[in-house]
Amino acid sequence: MEHLEVSQFLGMLVVMLAAAKICGALAQAIGQPAVLGELFAGVVLGASVLGWVDPKIETIHMLSELGVIVLLFAIGLETDLKMLLKVGTTSAVVAMVGVALPFFLGYVACRMLGKTEIVSIMAGATLTATSVGITARVLSDLGKLRAPEGQVILGAAVIDDILGLVILAVVIGLTEGGELSVRGILTTTATAFGFLAVTLLLGTLIVPRLFTGASRIAKRFDFPATPSILALILALGLAWLAEKSGSALIVGAFAAGLLVAVCPQVHEIEKGITSLGQLFVPLFFVAVGASVDLASLDPTKPESGGALLIGLVLIITGVIGKGVAGFAPFWFKGNKKIVGAGMIPRGEVGLIFAQKGLEQGVFDIGMFGGVTLMVMVTTMIAPPLLKYLAAEYVGEGAPDGDGALDELVNEA
Repeated sequence: MEHLEVSQFLGMLVVMLAAAKICGALAQAIGQPAVLGELFAGVVLGASVLGWVDPKIETIHMLSELGVIVLLFAIGLETDLKMLLKVGTTSAVVAMVGVALPFFLGYVACRMLGKTEIVSIMAGATLTATSVGITARVLSDLGKLRAPEGQVILGAAVIDDILGLVILAVVIGLTEGGELSVRGILTTTATAFGFLAVTLLLGTLIVPRLFTGASRIAKRFDFPATPSILALILALGLAWLAEKSGSALIVGAFAAGLLVAVCPQVHEIEKGITSLGQLFVPLFFVAVGASVDLASLDPTKPESGGALLIGLVLIITGVIGKGVAGFAPFWFKGNKKIVGAGMIPRGEVGLIFAQKGLEQGVFDIGMFGGVTLMVMVTTMIAPPLLKYLAAEYVGEGAPDGDGALDELVNEA
C-alpha cells in the first residue's frame, strides 16, 4: 500500500469530509439516507471521476477500518435486546427467512452466472444484511417505529445483523485458508458463535460493574469523557480479540456495543461515540465509494466482468428474498408488506460485507461494483416504498403505537 505525506493526508481528509458532509446533506434533502450521498461523494472523488482519493493508501485504509469498528459498535449500542422479547418469535422467523432465502437465491444466481463457489457464498452473504439505521430512521419519521410492524422489523434486523456477521466471519475464515467443507464451515461458525456467546456471558457480569466503578473514579478526580473513552477501548479491544480468536473484528465491535448498551452511562457514551462517528464513519463510506470503478458497470467492456448484470440479478434476488420474509410469520396480523419492505435496505452493513469481499480478494472490481450497485439500489427504494405502504395502511385505519402490539402480534 502507498503512504502519504502529512500535507497530502490533511488535504485528503479535508476533501473527503467536506464532500461527505455536502453530499450527505443533499441526499437527505431529497428524502434519501445520508449514506447514499457519502457513497456518491466517494465515487466522484475516486479513480472513476476525479482521482483524488485512493482507498488503497494504507492510511486511508486504516481510517476506514476504524470507521467500520465505530459503526458496528454504534449499531450494537443502539440495539435493545429486551425489545426482541416482545415480538421474539415473529422477528426470529422473519430474520431467519430473511437470511436464508436471499443467501440461497444469491448463491444460486451467482453459480448460474459462472462464479466460483467462494465468490457465490460471499455474494449471498451480502444479501443477508438489513440496515437497522436506515429502516429505523424512516419508520421514526413515519411515526411507525413503535408500531407492531416497526418492532418486528427492528427485531428482525438486529437478528439479521448478528447472523450476517457470523456468516461474514465464516466466509472470511474460509478465504484465509479455512477448509471449504462441512467440517470447515462448522468449525468457523462455532468459533464465531462461541466468541459472541462467551463475550456476552462474561461481559454482562463484568462490563456494567467496570463502567460504574470508572464513573465514580472519574467524578472524584474530574476526568472528563471517561465512560466514552472506556467504551472505545472496549470496542477496540474486543475487535482485536475477535480477530485473534479466529472470528471477525466487526463481531467483536458489535458485541462491545451490546454489552455497553445495558450500562447506566449509555446515554453519555452514545453522545461521545456519535461525535467520534461523525469523523470516522463518513470516511469509511467515502472510501467504499472510491473503490467503485464505474467502468466495471459498462456492459460493453470485457473487463467489466458482467458487473451490471450481477448487480441487477442481486437486486432482484435481494428484494424478493427480503420481501417474502415479511410474509413468513403467518400468525402476525399486522401489515406484512411493510415488514417485507422494511427488510429490503442493505445500507451500511451490506457495504461492510462488500468491502470485506474486496479486501479478502474474493471480489474483483467487477463483482464489487455489482454488489455495491445492489446495496445502493435496495437502500434507495426502501424509504419511498415504506412511505407509500405506511400511507396506504393508515388510510385503512390501522392501529399504531404500543397499544396495538399485544393486539396484532399473536405468537405461535
